[in-house]
Amino acid sequence: MSVADMTWLNPPPHHAVGDGTLAVRTGKDTDFWRETFYGFWRDNGHFLYRPVEGDFSAEVTVKGDYKVLYDQAGLMLRLSETHWIKAGIEYTDGLAYFSVVVTNDTSDWSLVAIAAGKDGVRIRLTRHAEAIRIQYLDAADGHWKPVRLAYFPVSKSVDVGMMCCSPQREGFEARFSDFGIGPAISRDLHD
Repeated sequence: MSVADMTWLNPPPHHAVGDGTLAVRTGKDTDFWRETFYGFWRDNGHFLYRPVEGDFSAEVTVKGDYKVLYDQAGLMLRLSETHWIKAGIEYTDGLAYFSVVVTNDTSDWSLVAIAAGKDGVRIRLTRHAEAIRIQYLDAADGHWKPVRLAYFPVSKSVDVGMMCCSPQREGFEARFSDFGIGPAISRDLHD
């Protein structure tokens, strides 16, 4: 995995690249969130990104040592501190869920229970103009499952990459593999 053309927002205390993977150990109390329900703003999560123009699909496989409430790792799309989306695996209520947070000034949060296997979860985020489609690859049947279709402001360029956070601790270990950004998949929503 080449990260030579990528930039950190809030670099973690430890990260390493090798064997096609990025391994990250998070800093203390890191997160991306804006206001809703909890009443706080956090913009100190770890995000390794590059700018992308136009429509695209980004994919990555994530694995993590999910143990503490809100440990999370996945993909992020970011226009600014007030407009971003994060999608991936998040630990809550004793389980690893597929989690999506869409922030347009304030954050919302959705969760889907999935079976996160030992090989991790493959995530795909696709931009079609103002529409962002988020999917995960179901290891049981090999099909991409839809999780979210969300609005996102149209802009010439956005930042896209890998994100991880540990809002209630430090030292969460996440591993990203096979990260890539390419042309947007077909707009067909249904097989």
